This record gives sequence, structure tokens and C-alpha cells, in this order.
Amino acid sequence: MRTAVIGIVIGSVVGVMLGTTVIAPRLTPEASKAAIKQAKDGAEAEKVDVEKEHQEIIMPPAGPTRAVIRWRMASAYASSMPLLGSMAKRIGKNIWEVSDGGIEIKMFEPGQMVPTEDMFEAVASGAIEAAFSSPALWDGKAPAVALFASVPFGPSPDEYMAWYYFGGGSTLMLDIYRKQGIHSIACGMTAPAAAGWFRRAFTTPDDLNGIKMRTRGLTADVMGKLGVTAIDLKEADIFMAFEDGRIDAAEFSLPVIDAQLGFHDMAGHYYFPGWHRPATFFELMINKDKWDALPRSKKSQIETVCGDNVRFGLAESEAAQYEALKELTSKGVKIKRWPAQIMTAMQDAWRTVAAEKATADADFRIVWRSLSDFRKNYEVWKELSRP
Repeated sequence: MRTAVIGIVIGSVVGVMLGTTVIAPRLTPEASKAAIKQAKDGAEAEKVDVEKEHQEIIMPPAGPTRAVIRWRMASAYASSMPLLGSMAKRIGKNIWEVSDGGIEIKMFEPGQMVPTEDMFEAVASGAIEAAFSSPALWDGKAPAVALFASVPFGPSPDEYMAWYYFGGGSTLMLDIYRKQGIHSIACGMTAPAAAGWFRRAFTTPDDLNGIKMRTRGLTADVMGKLGVTAIDLKEADIFMAFEDGRIDAAEFSLPVIDAQLGFHDMAGHYYFPGWHRPATFFELMINKDKWDALPRSKKSQIETVCGDNVRFGLAESEAAQYEALKELTSKGVKIKRWPAQIMTAMQDAWRTVAAEKATADADFRIVWRSLSDFRKNYEVWKELSRP
């Protein structure tokens, strides 16, 4: 019995081997045709059927060409600018990779497609599909959007992200932008900014009275309460404004960016902390109709890239400041902290500004209340968890 079983097994194996090594290679279209010709009944009909079957197997019909989504993205920041330019460039590169070539977002330098100040309208109207910017640039369109960029004496980066992603901030931001025809996504973040460059030192709040300073937005409103004349200038015009006397102070960004722009050649006192921007969000604005037309998978890919850009921007900006400060001090820059009484005066001025804005604009009031309530509750966790 055992011998018989072995014989059966050996016979099966040999049969399989013959099938795979001798018979199978012969089962080509040509061999099949010869076999069909030798069939006694229905030779021609069977030949046609078998040939058709083999053609379908060997030469499958080509699938439809995949459509690539191609968008133009204007940037408020030059690609050569540290941090901000890096974040802008990463959007196009990363979305191409994440989407496996399904989404192409081409970055254009400031002013190359539209003037920076016109990017909001260009995206809303569909003249361009997207733009990379700071919400702070559009407070003239909707005052509340400034609170999605940075908040004077506001939350640190971790607290700001907690409110935006899980405290209702992102929903409020979408509601405001979509009324304007834009879908906006947080798409970058930087560490605390410097407070600004000044040509002399200060000891009391009264010392600020009469200063002409390049600043804008909520910062300008606060400084105005202390007697500072705020002048809104593009970064390219700040250096010349120092030279011709239009300003004697300026705030712009973090040390690594300020150093490249050369402000230290015009003003030697560099003040901290940047009370006006303890954390700063940047955004990807997308035309609302273009966004709504995307399949869910493409929306998720863009959201994923922007979330990673927030991580990248915050980490890079935190890591880059020491070397920049070291370089600035080697050039004679005096690094200073605001005296306590000036900080107190600025904070009091901010409370007044926030109350005025909330009274004047319903959206500002809603967003400010949401952020304030979140921070009040978060303070419990903050006190318990921080050493």
C-alpha cells in the first residue's frame, strides 16, 4: 500500500513538472492556433474564439489617463527668505510626492503673478488657485482673521495649536474665510518673534512716545496707545525708510530673518520678547470652488502636507535662532529685554485694543471669546504640567 501511494505521488509530481516545463511553454497563441486547425468539429469558430481570448489576455486595453490637478500658488514671501520661503517651497514639493504626482502646485515669487496685497482678492475670484501668506495681512478684509496669525500676549505655539486643531479655532477660521470665497488651512508656524529694532534704549513707557515705527495690524494698534506712530511698509522698503528718516524703529520677524534683511545696520538695539507674536501661524488660501471640487482623498493630502509644514516651520524656527543671535551680537547689536513696566503698559494697551475690536466686529468678538475661554481652561493644565 505504501509503495502504491508513493507511486501515485511520484506520478503526480512528474505530471505537474511535465505540465509546467514541457506543455505550458507550448500554450502560446501559435500553438493554440495549430491545435484548433486540427480539431474535427467547429474548427474555424473555435479558432476565432481562442484567438480573441488570447489577444485579450496578452494585450489588455489601456486604462484612462489620470488627470493631474495643476494649481498656481502666489507667495507673500520670497523663496530665498529663511523659514518663510522654505515653508512656501515645501508645499509644492511635498504635495507632488504625497499625491504621487496627482497634484501639482507651482509657487510664484511675490509680485510675479499679482501684488502681495491683491492675493486675497485673486484667490477669492479664482484668478489664481492658491496663495501662501499670513492671515495678519488680511485684517482689513475681516478683522478677526488677525487672531489666526498671532495674538499679542497670546498663546505659546503648543497652546495655539491645541486651540486651533481641537478648541474650535479651525472651524471659526473656515467660517470667516469661506464667506469671502476662500478655504484657508493653517500651513506653517514659527517660533516667537523679536519685538523690534530701535535706535535707542528705553526705560519707561513714556520713552516710546513719538517713536516712528514700521509695524502693522494689532501691533500697530497697541503701540499707538503708547504714543508710537505706526507706518506700514513692505520688507523691501524698511531699509530705505530707516535711511531717509521716515522711521526710527521696525519690527518684522525672527532673528534669522531680520539678520538677512540687514536691519542691524540701521538700528543697534534689538528688543525681546516679541510680546506681539509669541507664535505665528501661516496659511494656504485656496479658492473655495476649487477646494470644494476636490475629492476627499485630495483634500486629505493637502491637509496632511500643511500639517507637516506646521511641524517643520516650528521646529526649524526654534532651532535656527541661536546662531542668528550669535552672529548679530558679533556685529555689535545690543540684545535687550523690555523693562517690566513697559511690558505692563503694553499688556494694558492690548486689553483695551481687544475690547475695542470685539465691540466693533462680531466675528472678532466670537473668535476672541473662543480663544479666551480655551486659554482660561488650559491654564489649569498648564500650571499642573509645567515644572
